[in-house]
Amino acid sequence: MGVLNGVQSQVFRPLPDVLRAEAIVDRLSSAITLGLLRQGEQLPVENQLAVMFGVATATVRDALQTLREQGIIEARRGRSGGTFIIGAPRTNLESLRQRLLRLSMAELRDMEDEQVATALAAVRLIIGRAFPHDFDRLERIARTMGEATTPESCVRADMRFHSELAVLSQSERLLATQMRLLTESIEIMWTVLTVEADRDWTMNDHLVIVAALRSRDLIAAERAVREHISRDFYRLVAARLDVLYPIGPTNE
Repeated sequence: MGVLNGVQSQVFRPLPDVLRAEAIVDRLSSAITLGLLRQGEQLPVENQLAVMFGVATATVRDALQTLREQGIIEARRGRSGGTFIIGAPRTNLESLRQRLLRLSMAELRDMEDEQVATALAAVRLIIGRAFPHDFDRLERIARTMGEATTPESCVRADMRFHSELAVLSQSERLLATQMRLLTESIEIMWTVLTVEADRDWTMNDHLVIVAALRSRDLIAAERAVREHISRDFYRLVAARLDVLYPIGPTNE
């Protein structure tokens, strides 16, 4: 792997002080699931990963062994050898649903507030800093949602659009915040959204945001971002309530 781009630098950022090899497995697995790291890409070597994550080389080695056993990476020998991504983690829908249930209403509200605040900050910076060709690229990324055929591909398309917004803001701190928020929520989001209906709805939301940014209309861009994020979190809250308080058949 050569020079890391802005998004990839967030994948390989240092881990918290208290960690296990599982934390590295989770970080890399999430990055692959979300499309931040793609099949065929080469991972940095063990000693580089140890420095990036701020851990011992033995911890990295244990994590890579787990990923190899799961069929996600493989080690190749020779001049062009190294560790390469060859597969993707299996999506565990039940695990994602349990993550949603563990989030309180207050936590969901705070998560929505932080995502809205981060996205609003991004669009303000984009309007002042982006070039016309940036909006062409953003629109192409937005339209990839229309090609998604599975929840996993919807997750990747959604993640790519929102991470690109943060990249275009040209703020490393904002990008770091956005990546953390997306990894916390976007997989869970697509356990309650549907490919058939919500894919097109989401793509249209993204295109409205692009159009407002392209015209440098801050008010329209902020409104589009608020409405998009609020709709998603409304669905999350509704899904959580449906599970906690199911409506059974009524006796007549």
